[in-house]
Amino acid sequence: MSNERESMEYDVVIVGAGPAGLTTSIKLKQLNPQINICILEKGSEVGAHIISGNVFETKALDELIPNWKEKGAPIKTKVKKEKFLFLTKKGSFSWPTWLLPNVQKNHNNYIISLANLCRWLAQQAEELGVEVFPGFAASKILYSDSDEVIGVQTGDMGIDKEGNHKSGFEPGLNIFAKVTVFAEGCRGHLGKEVIKKYNLNNNKSPQQYGIGFKEIWEIPEEQHSEGLIMHSAGWPLDNSTYGGSFCYHAENNQVFIGYVIGLDYKNPYLSPYDEFQRFKTHPTIKKYLVNGKRIAYGARALIEGGLQSLPKMYMPGALLIGCDAGTLNMPKIKGSHTAMKSGILAAETIIDYLLNNKSLSAYEEKFNNSWLYNELYKARNVKPSFNWGLIPAIIFTGIDQILFRGNLPFTLKHIHADHERLVSKNQANKIEYPKYDGKLTFDKTSSVSLTGTNHEADQPVHLKLKDPALPLEYTLSEYDEPAQRYCPAGVYEIDDSNTDNKKFVINAQNCIHCKTCDIKEPSQNITWVTPEGSGGPNYANM
Repeated sequence: MSNERESMEYDVVIVGAGPAGLTTSIKLKQLNPQINICILEKGSEVGAHIISGNVFETKALDELIPNWKEKGAPIKTKVKKEKFLFLTKKGSFSWPTWLLPNVQKNHNNYIISLANLCRWLAQQAEELGVEVFPGFAASKILYSDSDEVIGVQTGDMGIDKEGNHKSGFEPGLNIFAKVTVFAEGCRGHLGKEVIKKYNLNNNKSPQQYGIGFKEIWEIPEEQHSEGLIMHSAGWPLDNSTYGGSFCYHAENNQVFIGYVIGLDYKNPYLSPYDEFQRFKTHPTIKKYLVNGKRIAYGARALIEGGLQSLPKMYMPGALLIGCDAGTLNMPKIKGSHTAMKSGILAAETIIDYLLNNKSLSAYEEKFNNSWLYNELYKARNVKPSFNWGLIPAIIFTGIDQILFRGNLPFTLKHIHADHERLVSKNQANKIEYPKYDGKLTFDKTSSVSLTGTNHEADQPVHLKLKDPALPLEYTLSEYDEPAQRYCPAGVYEIDDSNTDNKKFVINAQNCIHCKTCDIKEPSQNITWVTPEGSGGPNYANM
């Protein structure tokens, strides 16, 4: 068998079939049907790795495909009623919706499955002639001698754990393009590489992240209220930890319930997964779930830094868009419409570059003159204000968003990256989490079984340690190895069955590609790289 790499050439290669990448491809074809485009998607199918709350704002879709209703877009459940709750340990009180800032109001929005919307967008793209390749992970960037991005290489298939070629080995493809678009979603590993290589985050605030959990429940009809959305702040988190919940009543007696926790939390004993499980036991929440059945689970990091953390989004030969760059609107808890708008702007820029010899740097100019920039500008001060604690942040956000409509004459900065925030275990209080009851709360193993996660067993571990000794020699003694707790899929554990020979175990097959370890590990010792093509979760309608 030949180990020669085959190559393919396109005008544009897009890495990632999420809202940003698919929108870019559709808009490109609308502007010029002759342009040849391919999209590489690491999931086994489009949507397999997509997870989001999701209350969807149609603003960008209205621009892209104005007749989306006639074309059968899976956008049906309109928001009918919304509640915002503050939870105490046993009780709750409701914040009047008329007092919510406009940025947090959701009338005219829809409760959707983003995975299903992406599947529909992929159909629209393919009908226009875009080539979509699921199961092909872009694992490496191709550069010219002058350091211009000239394409990507897909991952090799058929390599064993030791790095040897198996009998069915197939080398990855070189995919060359005049423009490469990185649209991998939050903390894309290639996006991370180009940000560093081209110093795209120079003079920017450190990027900020959260981890988001989601479960889908089927509940009794009498407990269901289609079109109701609820958000909460407060319990079970303390006032110094950023986070909150969502509960969306979708169609078919289903509820999308989830929790987001800022990855700037300080206590190494905090387990985001267990905070979410505990949240479901609150009387106000439990009443919706009791006698229901959990049918899906997933988790994913979110990018929350906003405008002041947004890197430069162009480089020689390439653009960085959507959540790969960080276009999510944090106070809205929405990143889909902003990712799509960034894709529309990317397509317009690429057309000018390919046909009119304009520079890719025009992307920033288009971005800065769009409603997307305006939206992120008005939202910019909300997340950094939470450094002061929950109550001061809520008061400040009210002043910022209601009185000044996001136009205060200053911009707060993010001071620290999330991985710098943990205090040592000696300065932290241990947290005792209740046992799982198997009815409302579940262990990580049973949760991961709902994700459809699968990786080829005999392949190199895709979670790389820069220093394999560090977890036991430093992170365990300093922080009681927090990877055991921040990972939502039970990938990391300390095997201390032999006290003289403890082991740091990586169960890479459990990995649901959330990227939390790549973000939160205090020494930045863990690097997530792409596993063999199509590995990872297999989400149905998240």
